[in-house]
Amino acid sequence: MFRNQYDTDVTTWSPAGRLFQVEYAMEAVKQGSAAIGLRSKTHVVLACVNKATSELSSHQKKIFKVDDHIGVAIAGLTADGRVLSRYMRNECINYNFTYESPLPVGRLVVQLADKAQVCTQRSWKRPYGVGVLVAGLDESGAHLYYNCPSGNYFEYQAFAIGSRWQAAMTYLEPRFENFMDSSREDLIKDALISVRETLQEEKLQISVCTVAVVGVGEPFHILDQETVRKLIDTFEIVREDGSPAPEPGDAAPDLGEAAPAAAAEEGAAPMDI
Repeated sequence: MFRNQYDTDVTTWSPAGRLFQVEYAMEAVKQGSAAIGLRSKTHVVLACVNKATSELSSHQKKIFKVDDHIGVAIAGLTADGRVLSRYMRNECINYNFTYESPLPVGRLVVQLADKAQVCTQRSWKRPYGVGVLVAGLDESGAHLYYNCPSGNYFEYQAFAIGSRWQAAMTYLEPRFENFMDSSREDLIKDALISVRETLQEEKLQISVCTVAVVGVGEPFHILDQETVRKLIDTFEIVREDGSPAPEPGDAAPDLGEAAPAAAAEEGAAPMDI
């Protein structure tokens, strides 16, 4: 993407009918470290890649608890993600105080999408440069939503955002039909394998990934490092013993964005991690 005369204002349309500021915000999501979500009938698992701007610094937190039944994972500008997660937390508190019941996941996602959409039609605002995966459980079951900086939202069985998201989707797409009947442990395993697919030459370790779970009888929480370590060790042993790994023939069709995403990774600014 290059600067042009139609990208100085978020409310300025190009002759081709595009809003470049919104597209730039969506590009910021692709430059952030990967975040992945999977759901079954009873559980939703979120996983993300932890990246630090320096070997001497800690990584940015990418998964946030919103309520006992809702949590989010973000990719893009973490500062924007913190603001939106705080907004969602306040909405849950207000709804619970008024109606004495948990806020339905779908309603919260619509409110978040409306908040993002307002920033695409106000000249004194800018779009939120963060993609949000919303995992939740309510009376209608388990849900996984993706909220886009454009104000759109979609419900998914499994989805990945951030850098090298195509690699994770290549693993997830051939297997998504089995996720609905998957156990909690199988979902976590698939999430860890998906995270591993987004790492280029780096080995999957507890220092580079975070996993969170919400499900029936299980409030949203982030798994402790020891639990994740055991799961990763089990996964590595399975792969070393020759267990079936993702077959090249199972790869999903090329989505046509691999090259731009790779180029964007190279020029990612520290604040986009």
